[in-house]
Amino acid sequence: MVAKNREPIASLVLYHLLKWPVVSPLLHTYFRANIYGAAHVPKSGAAIAVSNHASYFDPPIISNCIGRPVAFMAKQELFEIPVFKNAIELYGAYPVNRSISDRSAIRSTMQALESGWIAGIFLQGTRTKDGKITNPKSGAALIAAKAQVPLIPISLWGTERILSGSSVPKPIPLTIRIGDLIAPPQSTKREELTAVTTECAKVINQLHALGR
Repeated sequence: MVAKNREPIASLVLYHLLKWPVVSPLLHTYFRANIYGAAHVPKSGAAIAVSNHASYFDPPIISNCIGRPVAFMAKQELFEIPVFKNAIELYGAYPVNRSISDRSAIRSTMQALESGWIAGIFLQGTRTKDGKITNPKSGAALIAAKAQVPLIPISLWGTERILSGSSVPKPIPLTIRIGDLIAPPQSTKREELTAVTTECAKVINQLHALGR
């Protein structure tokens, strides 16, 4: 069960310090972002944000658009930099060893949810060239079943072109669509996990197909 209702206050302060003067102006002016469905995001309590993934820019975009900090897995090497480690931990990041099946990352996600965070999980696990989900993984559904928290389906449209053929971010118009909450599986049985995972992928791809 979830023990806390909101993220730590220090993390909320850091989130707003980065969002309003930095991330939000870039998103709305440089990328001319359209955002739909933000009202679907719960104002408090734990949840899992699941989305497609096509760009390194996706995590801050998601966190900005849903109006709350989002705890994302980050590669373990980033946590070997002392000052940077403290900053990204405060912002909600936690380490994952991508070379193995990292059970500690699952435990870290559960701990984030117990602390009232929204956890961010890319449904396919890796970036795709066109932003579509073709091979969804059941990890998000498994964690949702264990924690009994809802899933928030999110479609990111256009982010795959931000760095296409360039090392400098391009002013690509972006559209972010947030769907209705999806209830967690009631058990960790494979068929239930598969059904919820399939539903998440279906909703996200349908939102993505709406385009700009």
